[in-house]
Amino acid sequence: MNSDHLIIIEKASDFRWSDPDIEVVTAEHFLADGPRIRSRPRKIINLCRSYSYLSVGYYCSLLAEARGDRVTPSVETILELARRRPQSAMLPMLNSLVSPLKEMPRSVRSLTLHVFFGEIEDPQLATLARKSFEMFQCPLLEIEVERAAKSDVWEVSAIHPLKPTDISPEQDAILVRGLAKFTRRTWNPAPRPRTYRMALAVLHDPKDPLPPSNQKTLAKIVEIGESMDISVELIEKKDLSRLTQFDALFIRETTAVSHHTFQFARKAEMANMPVIDDSSSILRCTNKAFLAELLQGHNVPTPQTFLLSKHSLTSAARLLPYPVVLKVPDGAFSLSVKKAEDAMQLVDIAREMLKESDVILAQEFMYTPFDWRIGVLNGTPLFAARYHMCKDHWQIIKHAENGKFQEGQVEAVALVDVPTSVLELACTSAKLIGDGLYGIDIKANGEKSFVIEINDNPNIDMGMEDAHEGIEVYRKILFYLLRRFEKRHNISMHSGTASPDESHTSHNSNQIGVKSAMNINSSNYEVVASEGCAQKIRAIAEISHFPKNQVITS
Repeated sequence: MNSDHLIIIEKASDFRWSDPDIEVVTAEHFLADGPRIRSRPRKIINLCRSYSYLSVGYYCSLLAEARGDRVTPSVETILELARRRPQSAMLPMLNSLVSPLKEMPRSVRSLTLHVFFGEIEDPQLATLARKSFEMFQCPLLEIEVERAAKSDVWEVSAIHPLKPTDISPEQDAILVRGLAKFTRRTWNPAPRPRTYRMALAVLHDPKDPLPPSNQKTLAKIVEIGESMDISVELIEKKDLSRLTQFDALFIRETTAVSHHTFQFARKAEMANMPVIDDSSSILRCTNKAFLAELLQGHNVPTPQTFLLSKHSLTSAARLLPYPVVLKVPDGAFSLSVKKAEDAMQLVDIAREMLKESDVILAQEFMYTPFDWRIGVLNGTPLFAARYHMCKDHWQIIKHAENGKFQEGQVEAVALVDVPTSVLELACTSAKLIGDGLYGIDIKANGEKSFVIEINDNPNIDMGMEDAHEGIEVYRKILFYLLRRFEKRHNISMHSGTASPDESHTSHNSNQIGVKSAMNINSSNYEVVASEGCAQKIRAIAEISHFPKNQVITS
């Protein structure tokens, strides 16, 4: 079998459906198989008849997790379904989704619904089915709904696991459709699918007017992934229930803590999946108050920043230097960022902002015609760009009251042409957050540079931020995730995919040609450059952990 999916059943007769390209084994066979070194973790679907504590179904999930496999349902889910108190607290969340049942005759007081991998027979209840599968990650679910005695409103009263033998022949099509979606396979006799080194989910919102990467760029990532033996699939918010069917997650949607992007990141981490952006980075980067304290606490140069509250507003208005920039801590894309020219204007703006957040930021205004945006991956510079201010405006994005916006010019810059002090400051700042992918906004004011923000979800678009570094930007990101996936699962790195740093590029005398002299676990690079930029490359080499004695002038 080429598939890394595995279905476990108690008896061979329990799985009567046409044989897909997925191995089906009995629980007895699975338990006897024992732990072994595998090329990659398997994605196991446990369809045993019972998940009760210490049953064979319970042990199949328990031992699958012990062997490093990703199993549905997990032991945590099995225990959650068995606990009445936690379940009773979660069921009311589903009540609003049973509203289509209000058209049922009043004589009908209760119903039993079957959900297979988030699919249900009645399309009006599709949202209920999907949400219940997201909350209770059990392949086959029975949902009991009842009319409330007094209000006549339908409510979810209980959820139980189902056995495969509970599925009637009339429900076969629903089961097949749900399983096909869950495993992302066409359930028909067909050529066996190609086995990739990693299956990557890219979370995006096709309706976002300001996405971190546009559709053209996402299509390019899919194409580059294919060339690297990585399967890349674009997923959306509705795909949370099948997230664990992938090996890694790349979030290309604007992130927030109180948002599904954070939920996706947490779920991926709990499944031991490499993820960009990780939940810690989202938590740290999306709050400007945290960033201000973090940067100041580590002596990173920033514009003077003050935290304001309702109590400190009046006194601060008298003392602050003007003009000053006011920010709601969790805003994005220059939203909730305004400039106050004097104390009266500050009080008016701040009072409105304090309705959104108990704490806001007041930051020294520092005008520059552009901000540096330095992309940093794993502590190493990835790309550089100048984000120019909008014409006759002090920000890179100008939002109109009607919801429209105007963006300043994005000018990509070769890394070798970026001031060394800016690169050093970007890498130092990024390391305070983590080892993921970040966009550092820096203002260079004369000889001094100041960090404005650290973004966990930096914009990267074709022909924009990548204009100088090209497809290597995407190859390095994909390789970063691949390397972590294979390391976590003790998969040896073979010759199928070369590290992006092993590619030799020499566009002109002012660009770096990198010739790898490394094995996959080493950091020995040889960098070749013209005499004119050798000094700057040595500085980049130091930031990127390249041995300085291997920077050679040609």
